[in-house]
Amino acid sequence: MRDTARDSQPKNTIVTPLEEEIPTDMSNSKARFPLSWQAIFTGALFLFMYLPILVLMFYSFNQSAYSAGWEGFTLEWYRRLFADDRIGKALFNSVKVAGLAVAVSAVLGTLMAVGLSRYEFRGKKLYQGISYLPLIIPDIAISVATLVFLAAVGISLSIWTIVAAHIVFCLAYIALAVSTRLADLDSNLEEAALDLGATPVEAFLKVLLPQLMPGIASGCLIAFVLSMDDLLISSFTAGAGATTLPMEIFSRIRTGVKPDVNALSVILIGASGILAFVAENLRYRSEQQ
Repeated sequence: MRDTARDSQPKNTIVTPLEEEIPTDMSNSKARFPLSWQAIFTGALFLFMYLPILVLMFYSFNQSAYSAGWEGFTLEWYRRLFADDRIGKALFNSVKVAGLAVAVSAVLGTLMAVGLSRYEFRGKKLYQGISYLPLIIPDIAISVATLVFLAAVGISLSIWTIVAAHIVFCLAYIALAVSTRLADLDSNLEEAALDLGATPVEAFLKVLLPQLMPGIASGCLIAFVLSMDDLLISSFTAGAGATTLPMEIFSRIRTGVKPDVNALSVILIGASGILAFVAENLRYRSEQQ
């Protein structure tokens, strides 16, 4: 019987040691090392970026007037913040400066981007390079240059001089955003509109401008946030009573960070997050078109 069973097995079947060692289930082959150095580095990076924000939010609800330790939950600092007239006036000035600077820059920046993209003229490359210089020039250089110019022409410092100084860098950011949008558009659409009897102004308003709106909106959002955040240029060009929100915050933290400043910072971070979400939504829609 043993010989019969032995002879019934296939003679050409060879079982090697390697086949016996290969696992049949590979789903848990890497379960021992779930984390890689890339995951650890990414986690540490996000922790470094957002942990200070979490600490700031934590102390904005602390009863203690100092950041020494937790003494209890309170909304008192937020109540005082909304009742502070100086903060309200500074916020109004910042919104006013940013709104006016962005409104003027949106018109001029769009026209500048279209002109540089659609037309050829002598010195175009030089003018294009000069137009985008505010993107790379340090703020301190722009601040000093603007202050010297205003003093030379005899213009008194006021909130309007802040607006004029902010237009310089807002214009460059909006023009850059519109130029990027223009590079992805088909110029044949404008030519088709002109062939169908539209005037150049009608072709611009009804064909080109609607396609540029995502780029214009994104550039305006970036410029608005940068204008609201500016401290250096505003400090050099502000007149009496023209205090912006960053200037007011900076004057208060010279003697130490106070809880009302923590609360204000949390509100500004939340507003910035909303603007970032809107900008990302606009970018996504422009890519889908």
